[in-house]
Formats: sequence, C-alpha cells, structure tokens
Amino acid sequence: MKDTLRREGLRKRENLSAAEVSEKSNLIKQRLFSLPEFIDAQATLFYVSYGNEVRTHEMIQESMTMEKTTIVPKSNTQDNTLILSKLTAWSDLKRGTYTILEPISEKVVEVVADVIDLALVPGVVFDHRGNRIGHGKGYYDRLLQKIKGISIGLAFEVQLVDSIPVEKHDEKVDKIITEERVIECGP
Repeated sequence: MKDTLRREGLRKRENLSAAEVSEKSNLIKQRLFSLPEFIDAQATLFYVSYGNEVRTHEMIQESMTMEKTTIVPKSNTQDNTLILSKLTAWSDLKRGTYTILEPISEKVVEVVADVIDLALVPGVVFDHRGNRIGHGKGYYDRLLQKIKGISIGLAFEVQLVDSIPVEKHDEKVDKIITEERVIECGP
C-alpha cells in the first residue's frame, strides 16, 4: 500500500511544471515565514530540496540573513541517519548522496537534534493527520524521534491523501503547509 501511494505521489509531483513548482513553493514560503513558529524559532532545520520537491533553496538563503541558526542535513549512508550541520554560506553545499546538495565534509558544523526549534520535513505523500511517506529509507523518521521542537511538512496539495497506513516506526509531523493552507495535524 505504501509503495503504491509513494509511486502515485511521485508521479503527481513530477507532473507539475517548473513554473507550477516555483509558484506554489513561493506561496508555501510566504505561509511558512508568517507563522509564529517560524518567526520565534532560533534554530530551524531545512531540507535542501531537489527535483520537484517544494523548493527550499530561497528559504534557506533568506533564513541565513536573519538572526537565526540555519541547519541542513547531510546523509550518513552507513546507518541511514542525518548529520545536522549549521549552514553559514550557500557555497558550503555541493551535490552529495542521492545528488542532493549537502554540506561539504570540511564545512560541517554539527549540531544536536534537540536544539532544533522547527524542523521542515520533506515527503512524497502526507495525510491530514500528519502521517507521511518519504522515499522509504527512514532518515526523517529516525530524526523526528530526537527533535523536541515543532515539525512541519512542506507539500503541494497534489501530495495529500485521505489516509496513510502507519507502522510503529513512523513519525508524524505537527503541521503541513501547502500552497493553499496550513493544516494543524494535532495529537
């Protein structure tokens, strides 16, 4: 069931044109940057978008100009975990694991998960209760277990489904922001 939802979610997202992705991502950025949780956060974890994900590059660059700690992940394929690194310059990123931009090893300034006030989480599919399906490796499920702050999934409306089957290792997000709304996922 999850594999079917993942395939369908990827297909829908990939069918969005570059212009649609850009326009919708900008609306999502506006919603995010006006949320009290974002405004009040001192340390924010951003995923670095690739492909047709909600684009975060501009969000990250703008966040670095604010008086906030901007954090991005680096994949550790040894144990499918994410190393969290403070980012101070966009030029410190290069294509790494899975062709995603991530900090070059010499520029990693590691931070622990429990300092994160706000984590922005990618996903292929989300439901209204905060359940998500990623690419199936569990990187963000393991990370979300350690984060004490708020987690927000960024998604396009086409990525929302009525229900996702949940397994015991799956972690929910607290909110989801789309180009049309902010969804409070609740307990």
